[in-house]
Amino acid sequence: MTVLEANKIHKSYGNKFTRQEVLKGIDVSIDKGEFLTIMGASGSGKTTLLNVLSSIDRVSHGTIHIEGKELTGRKEKQLAEFRKHHLGFIFQEYNLLDTLTVKENILLPLSITNASKKEANAKFTSVASELGIEDVQHKYPNEISGGQKQRTSAARAFIHEPSIIFADEPTGALDSKSASDLLDKMSELNQKRKATIVMVTHDPVAASYSSRVIFIKDGQIYTRLYKGDQTRSSFLKDIMKTQGVLGGVQYEH
Repeated sequence: MTVLEANKIHKSYGNKFTRQEVLKGIDVSIDKGEFLTIMGASGSGKTTLLNVLSSIDRVSHGTIHIEGKELTGRKEKQLAEFRKHHLGFIFQEYNLLDTLTVKENILLPLSITNASKKEANAKFTSVASELGIEDVQHKYPNEISGGQKQRTSAARAFIHEPSIIFADEPTGALDSKSASDLLDKMSELNQKRKATIVMVTHDPVAASYSSRVIFIKDGQIYTRLYKGDQTRSSFLKDIMKTQGVLGGVQYEH
C-alpha cells in the first residue's frame, strides 16, 4: 500500500532574475512500513526534498499525496493541522521543550487528540520502554545525554502512530554509540509497528539501516538501492560504493 506519492516535484528559489532550481521533476513513491533514506552531496537537494515531502516547504510545481490526500493546494493552517495528526518529525537538534520533562515532551502530540489519560499513559509506557528511556521520564532535557534526548525526540514522533515519520540527520549530533543505539531502536520500531520512516543522512552507516536508499544529484534522482535480503554490512558496502561513484559525498565519522 502506497502511503506517499510525489509526482514531478519542482522547487525553485529566488525571482526570475536569480532563480535557482533545486528540485527538477522528482517522482517518489513510498510504501507503508518502508524505511527510506535520502542521500546526496551538500547542495544536491536532499533536505529540500524532505522539506517539501513533509509539507514544511511548498513545491513550485508538482503534486504530493499522503494517505490519498493532496497537500500541495492546502492553506498553511490546513497543512499545520495535517502535520499534527498524520506526521512525526525527528530533527538533528532534538527540538525538545526545556521546561517540560521527558514524559511531557513525548506526550505532546497526544495533547491534541481525544486520547484519555489512561490511553496516553499506556502509549507512553510502550514507546518509552521500546526506546529505553523509561528511567529518565521525570528528568528535564538539560539533565539527560544527547542520545537520550534524541530517543525522546523519536518517542515523541512515534507515539501518535503517524502516517510517516520524517527524520532530518537524526544522528548528526550524536557520537557513534548513541547513533547506533538510536538507529537500532528506529529499525525495531519500523519493523514492529510497521512505521513508515523517511530519513535524510550523509552517513552511509545510518543509511544501511533502511530498506531503500535514494541518491539525489543536482536536484534529480541519480539512482536507487534496495536492501532486499542483503545483510546490513553488505548493503553498507553498496551504499559506500555508490557514494564513491556519485562523488562529493564524504563519509564523516
